[in-house]
This record gives sequence, C-alpha cells and structure tokens, in this order.
Amino acid sequence: MDPEAGGPQIIKVTPLQQMLASCTGAVLTSLMVTPLDVVKIRLQAQNNPFSKGKCFVYSNGLMDHVCVCEEESNKAWYKKPGCFRGTLDAFLKITRNEGIKSLWSGLPPTLVMAVPATVIYFTCYDQLTDLLRSKLGENGSYIPIVAGIVARFGAVTVISPLELIRTKMQSNKFSYKELHQFVSKRVSEDGWISLWRGWAPTVLRDVPFSAMYWYNYEVLKKWLCEKSGLYEPTFMISFTSGALSGSFAAVATLPFDVVKTQKQTQLWMYESHKIQILSLDCWGGCGAVGTSTRAVSMPLHMSTWAIMKNIVAKNGFPGLFSGLIPRLIKIAPACAIMISTYEFGKVFFQKQNARKQQYQ
Repeated sequence: MDPEAGGPQIIKVTPLQQMLASCTGAVLTSLMVTPLDVVKIRLQAQNNPFSKGKCFVYSNGLMDHVCVCEEESNKAWYKKPGCFRGTLDAFLKITRNEGIKSLWSGLPPTLVMAVPATVIYFTCYDQLTDLLRSKLGENGSYIPIVAGIVARFGAVTVISPLELIRTKMQSNKFSYKELHQFVSKRVSEDGWISLWRGWAPTVLRDVPFSAMYWYNYEVLKKWLCEKSGLYEPTFMISFTSGALSGSFAAVATLPFDVVKTQKQTQLWMYESHKIQILSLDCWGGCGAVGTSTRAVSMPLHMSTWAIMKNIVAKNGFPGLFSGLIPRLIKIAPACAIMISTYEFGKVFFQKQNARKQQYQ
C-alpha cells in the first residue's frame, strides 16, 4: 500500500522467495495432513482387505496419488493388520504398535509431486496478481479469479504427465528403460496427448476450485483485516480465510473430484489381446467406505460427462457428492495450513528485504 494513501509501504518479495515460501508451506502441509489420510486408509482397509491388483487414491489435500496394491505380504503400510474402533483409536494403536513414523507412510511420493506443483501454482498466482494489479489497478475484484484460473491451469498441465508416468511405473514396477519404452510406444501410437489422460476432469475440478478459493480468500482476508483494523493479515486471519474459502470451493467442485477419482483409478490390462478396465468404486479421494474392484464394460476413454451420467444412473444425484465429509476434513486444514504458512513466509522475506534496504 502506498504510504501517501495512509498505509505502510509494501516491500516486494522476489519470485525465488515466493518459491521458498510455497515450498515450505507444501512440506509443512504434507507433514501435518498426511497422518489423517493414512488413518483413513487403514480404517477402510481393515473392513475390505486389499488384494493384488486393487488400487486406491491416496490424498493429503494437496495432491492425489493412485496407489496400486502389488505386494501380497502384510509388509506394505496400507496392508498392516489392525483392529481399530475409530479415528482416535487408530491413531493411538498405530503409534503404539508400529511407531509414530507409520503415520507418515507414503509421504515421499506426496512430496515429490506436491512440492513442485505447489511451488509452480503459488508463485504463478502471486506473479500474475502483481502483474494484473499493476496494469488494472488495485480494486479489480476479478483479478484473483483470473490469476487463480491461469496459475492452476498451468500447474495441472505441467504435473499431469508426471502423475500418469508415476502411476504406471508403480503399477507395473517398470525400470527406467522400460518406462522410456512405454512412453515412446504410447506417444508413437496415440500421440503426445495420451500423456495427459485424466487431464480434463482434473482441470474441471481444480480450475473452478482455484478461482473460487482465491476470490473468497481475498474477500475474507480483506474483510477480517478491516474488522481488526489491520493493513496486513495476521497468521490467524490467513488461517481462517484459507479454511473457509477452501471448504466452500471443496463443496462446489466435489462432483468433478468424484469423476477425477474414478478416471484415475481405471487401470487397463491386456488379457487375450482384449482390453478390460478395472474400475474401482470411488473412495480414498471421494471417501466412500469400502471398495470393490470389478471388470466393467466401458470404453477405455470415457468422457467426463459420460462418467457423471453413469454415477447418477447408479447412485442418483447424491452420488456426485459422495465423500463430502472426508474431503472437507482434508481440504479445510490443508488450505488453512498452506496459505497461512505461505503468507507467513512472505512476511518473513519482506522484513528481510526491508532490513537490506535500510543498510543500502
């Protein structure tokens, strides 16, 4: 804010500093929210044990991962035996019997995918916001919407092929040479566009989510600052604004999350030169209790609209909103922790830059 307008001068942070702040936020969010998903998966798995070939969606609010069960022993973290009566009981028993590290099982793939995606997303958002405000003025209420859409679109597009390759490598245990052969063959047969399988429902979910999230976040943050008589948000203002805006956006975009989960968990197998699809009932990211893997007769490339019609035909309109509570339980704290940590990091770097200016 311009000091002549009655507020303090805002010290800009560099893109590198924004990247460091978003990276810190992504790591901290993953560390704090991952145990919730680990406990949820273990609770669901005790009633429906995984068999070889089944898959589930592992998500901590920042990033979804398709995990394929290939190991037949109980050594895999999601197959370890247990008798849990509820969430708190699962937390206590896993910690006591397996060690506290078990609550962060599956964290490495989350960090590998979530950190670069989050860094791209938040840095692009801030850079686009600053650019649009310098061109259009500070009062453009649609600036967060435009910046959120463009930033999320770019992040999803960059990460989508990596997620597909990671899932394929995990499901078939490919070596890097075999993975290169798989990608080369797929590109030669179906073109480069085949690497973005599942991109459409991801965009349909994440882009509207991003637009609603950033618009509501900026509105709530400004309103809370005005009520508190502050020029800049505190950690709690950012935390509250992030949780509320994330919850609203999560509810509004849940149907596309259901579609995305079903599309992600479709695995193709070749049996007698005939393609069959293994379709997993929506859970994990969608949160429905229990799983059942079965062969179904559906085309390999089903459109988002076709999947939505199938869900409505089978489960009715409420089927598009299955797993609302588990999604909110993950999204609300993830958004709150991520944005408050990110804002705190930017304030830290602003103070560092201000001190440097004083000594120049």
